[in-house]
Amino acid sequence: MTTTCTPTQRTTRSLLGYGIVAGPAYVLVGLAQAVTRDGFDITRHSWSLLANGTLGWIQIANFLAAGLMTAAAAVGLRRSLPNGTARRWSPPLIFAYGVSLIGAGVFRADPAEGFPAGAPDTPALSWHGMLHLLIGGIGFLCLIAACFVLATHFARGGRRALARFSRITGVAFLAGFAGIASGSHGPTTLAFLIAVVTVWAWLTTVSLNFFRTTTD
Repeated sequence: MTTTCTPTQRTTRSLLGYGIVAGPAYVLVGLAQAVTRDGFDITRHSWSLLANGTLGWIQIANFLAAGLMTAAAAVGLRRSLPNGTARRWSPPLIFAYGVSLIGAGVFRADPAEGFPAGAPDTPALSWHGMLHLLIGGIGFLCLIAACFVLATHFARGGRRALARFSRITGVAFLAGFAGIASGSHGPTTLAFLIAVVTVWAWLTTVSLNFFRTTTD
């Protein structure tokens, strides 16, 4: 028996589809740059630094595309969730994270840690570099909060695996963000990268879950 989606369902699933592909696309584009850009050290440099240099437009576009897709997924999530706390809070929080990614692309991080070649280890913070950090920090906190809000929603619905994954993601991203915010590098940078990949995997999983189950 073939089930025909209504126009509303098709729109909702299309929006959630952006959440499914946003993470893999962002990670693949970022990783491709990380392993091919001269002088970039994935264990030392944050991916925000990739927005600098002659090829910086690639990472800027990556930020913008990921932000737009995340914002679209947030709209789809709002259309899928039942009325309640999760519907009230998690879509706006995820939407804010999407906007922060767009802001990260518009306001570039300052060159640092010797990347691109010739950049100082500790740069003088520019206005756009300051905005990059501020907007990014707000977006990270919003996404962490969304993880815990949805963890509660999934737990109440008996979705224990999704609830556990949401909590683990929130804790991991909070720890990674705290490490980066402390100004330390090396292992902390790599740990934050792992946390970022985990967050994108979480968004893909959540979007796929609602893509499959949405009836609105």
